[in-house]
Amino acid sequence: MTTEPVRAAPDWLALREPADAAARSTGLVDLLRTHLPTDGLFVHDLGCGTGSMARWLAPRLAGPQRWVLHDRDAELLAHAAAHPPVPQVETRHDDITRLAADDLLGASLLTASALLDMFTGEELDRFVALCAGARCPVLITLSVVGTVEIDPPDPLDRRLTESFNAHQRRVLGDAPLLGPDAAGTAVDAFRRRGLEVHTRPSPWHFGPEQADLAVAWLDGWVGAAIEQSPEIGEEAAAYAARRRTELARGTAAVTVHHVDLLALPPGA
Repeated sequence: MTTEPVRAAPDWLALREPADAAARSTGLVDLLRTHLPTDGLFVHDLGCGTGSMARWLAPRLAGPQRWVLHDRDAELLAHAAAHPPVPQVETRHDDITRLAADDLLGASLLTASALLDMFTGEELDRFVALCAGARCPVLITLSVVGTVEIDPPDPLDRRLTESFNAHQRRVLGDAPLLGPDAAGTAVDAFRRRGLEVHTRPSPWHFGPEQADLAVAWLDGWVGAAIEQSPEIGEEAAAYAARRRTELARGTAAVTVHHVDLLALPPGA
């Protein structure tokens, strides 16, 4: 049983930032802009990490903006503060699963990225209730859906995917994480509360130009699969060595599927 909260390493977040930026749905942002006020925005980024979501989104939104960046990791918050998306930025060191309605008072937009899979079912339901209660648009990007494609295929691809997905659903404290089930659960939870939800695919595509990121992703993916299923350790290690060589040579390509969602309250 895992008891420590899930933590993203700063180096990994920095390495993946360009891929995240390329993957996020600009179509959802186009739709979002039509539902935002034109006289200034007050944006809360929930679970901001190093601030990459804000740096990507702020230039795509019109008018003056004030951002509040929330995270429970002080090191990540410090990085976000050092690389602000706009002049008016505030950081808050807090646990977004324990925020109250007053913490988001006056928000005109809520954002999050690569976050939902780290929630338990109860945490996600509280998070959605909090967001819905703010009565403003909610943009959540890069939620994993549990599907990976590698070309050329390998007989172990499916087994490793299944083990990795099971690792994402591991028990944290007294409850399992939602992992790849989180995005669909969030869509249903927003709709139950009367919000209109739009989704778009936001896959990572790793080719020869992203070899370093692809190898780092591969090592984390295979490592989690082995942690979940130790009996495949020797076979998975050999698989990883083969795949690293292919990625370094540019003879393999990876697609990691995600989904973005935009939830709009009634009348937005």
